[in-house]
Amino acid sequence: MIEAMPIASASTGLHETLALLTSQLHPDANHKEDLRFLKDVFSERSLGYLMKIHDKLRHYEKHSPTPVLHSAACLAEDLAEELQNGPLENDEKELLLLLNTPHLKAVLSAHDTVAQKNFDPVLPPLPEDLDDDFEEESVKIVRLVKNKEPLGATIRRDDATGAVIVARIMRGGAADRSGLVHVGDELREVNGNLITHKRPDEISQILSQSQGSITLKIIPAVADEDKLKENPVYLRALFNYTPYEDKATPCQEAGLPFKRRDILQVVSQEDTTWWQAKRVGDCNLRAALIPSTQFQERRLRYRMKMGSFPAPASPRALTYDRAEREDCDSEGALNGKEIAGLRKNFRLRKERHGSPGDPQTPDTSHAEFMIYEEVMQYLPHPGDRPRLIVLIGSLGARVNELKQKVIAENPRHYGLAVPHTTRPRKAHERDGVEYHFIIKTAFEADIQNGKFIEFGEYNDNLYGTSLESIRRILAQNKSCVVDVQPEVLKTLRTAEFKPYIVFVRTRVHETQRKPLGSLSSLSLGITEEDLQEMKQSAERIDECYGHWVDYVLVKEDPPSAFAELHLVLERLHVEPQWVPVGWVRH
Repeated sequence: MIEAMPIASASTGLHETLALLTSQLHPDANHKEDLRFLKDVFSERSLGYLMKIHDKLRHYEKHSPTPVLHSAACLAEDLAEELQNGPLENDEKELLLLLNTPHLKAVLSAHDTVAQKNFDPVLPPLPEDLDDDFEEESVKIVRLVKNKEPLGATIRRDDATGAVIVARIMRGGAADRSGLVHVGDELREVNGNLITHKRPDEISQILSQSQGSITLKIIPAVADEDKLKENPVYLRALFNYTPYEDKATPCQEAGLPFKRRDILQVVSQEDTTWWQAKRVGDCNLRAALIPSTQFQERRLRYRMKMGSFPAPASPRALTYDRAEREDCDSEGALNGKEIAGLRKNFRLRKERHGSPGDPQTPDTSHAEFMIYEEVMQYLPHPGDRPRLIVLIGSLGARVNELKQKVIAENPRHYGLAVPHTTRPRKAHERDGVEYHFIIKTAFEADIQNGKFIEFGEYNDNLYGTSLESIRRILAQNKSCVVDVQPEVLKTLRTAEFKPYIVFVRTRVHETQRKPLGSLSSLSLGITEEDLQEMKQSAERIDECYGHWVDYVLVKEDPPSAFAELHLVLERLHVEPQWVPVGWVRH
């Protein structure tokens, strides 16, 4: 209960009132928990400090204090100089040390600024000899303070009038932070120098080389109606971009270099040719320029038409080494002879219109260019189906071993899509466990109906992984783990599966002679040609399919590769991941 509290006087501070209130709190049987909680809150030391600060501010506000002097920094400097000129006691040494600390100097400097009310910059007076045209226009003189950072604005020459116009303001730059320079403003002078007859590149050099205070004389643009603020758009880059190699960029220093798979936050699309963006994760708050989708696509079409850019046709099918996908028939006893047989006989047989290796004539009207993909962060909610885990690998990566170990280590969370086959069932095998056993005509009918994500032939028997077998695992609230040929990714990258794609590539050294995976180099017959083929395989997969990859795992050895993969998959459950917006927004 709260006893009758003595009435506080008007002069009683908030801190004292709080202390008085706390002392009157006496828990009773009915409200023991509530009053104890209230007393603990009121007794918090941090709350007491805030109350003291409040009382001090009210006290100074009431008495309207004035500074004792306006040059505390100068007094401190004079005192420090006096102390340095004579022998010092311990207290004097400590005082001298304090006076020389940068923090105290900054505090005293701030004190003097406030005491002198020196808040606004002193602007130079307008020149008396203005021409008549100049007097008729409203003139704005802007003084900005910049260090080594760019001004954050680009300029252009107006074709009709020849005036130097501010073309764009980079979000987060010095010009943007000032709020004083706007797109369309006409720039007349920089630091008192007339720039109307200089080239834009010369003006840009003057602006970039100016340090400290920079004064601009501007004719303000006619104000447009306030535009609605743009919501930020996030894009996954599907190509590498280096502004210093791009002759089309309006200002190379203002360009944003990025690599494929970088996530870009687009903060402005006002310019249809050059968007303003920042790389997610960068500390730099200033936006920079990237080519817009329309502009990049337009010039790629032109390059393709002129023959300097390859047609964006589907990547050519890779010869897939099924030795990396151990067949259950071998029961784990893979020797060099069996692997050679797998290499020779088991090839992907996906039905296509025409041969994948045949040259294709570029069709610029229907070409699909890999430029950007709009993305957003996604973390599965309770009740959502788990994401499909897709492993792709270069030659020598042995992704099947990683897949099997992931499932064996945690069968409650991860499952294997049971494949289909036309071979006879063995005595110890159960239909639907090791394989789904079906007749050849049924298998071929399922191929025609598009039920398999991939299929192949080995020893005159057909094998394949169906979409339905993946759905069965996901329906059990398990993450289905599959290892597939890279070109299957186009089929699996859908909102239904929301696949998380891991590219496993073997680290290949030029002089490598050590065992790879669990098999010795002798049993695999590894040669210099094989090592080169492994390297080229990884490069080719990365070139053709790397834009779809969420994580690249460079495999040194099986134990470390599994440990790394385990950590990556664990993060899927607790950390949001970037996915195409179409997977989440319906």
